[in-house]
Amino acid sequence: QVLLVESGGGLVQAGASLTLSCTVSGGTFSDYPVGWFRQAPGKEREFVAGISWVGDSTYYAETVKGRFTISRDNVQNTVYLQMKLLKAEDTAVYYCAAPDTARSEVEITSPSSFDFWGQGTQVTVSS
Repeated sequence: QVLLVESGGGLVQAGASLTLSCTVSGGTFSDYPVGWFRQAPGKEREFVAGISWVGDSTYYAETVKGRFTISRDNVQNTVYLQMKLLKAEDTAVYYCAAPDTARSEVEITSPSSFDFWGQGTQVTVSS
């Protein structure tokens, strides 16, 4: 069983920065990609960023490209999401997720490709 725990959320003003962390336990961390998703009130969960098994490939939603950076530390079993120039529309609960390694294919931008989810961390950006 893979357990993911997010941290680092908070209340910030527009234009500020935050870094979220996702610590993963169980399984072999370097065996699977990790994604960050977010869900705002009344909206569907949406893809934010993803990173490949070894961290050599990263993926971003168009809405965060150039402002957010995803990275991973396979020694610390942690994935980070650095968020800069935050906007009010970035306000949401942010989740990290990992797929079951039994999956033969993972569409990293699709929530349905991920089997294990953290509890989420709230990010609120005031304008």
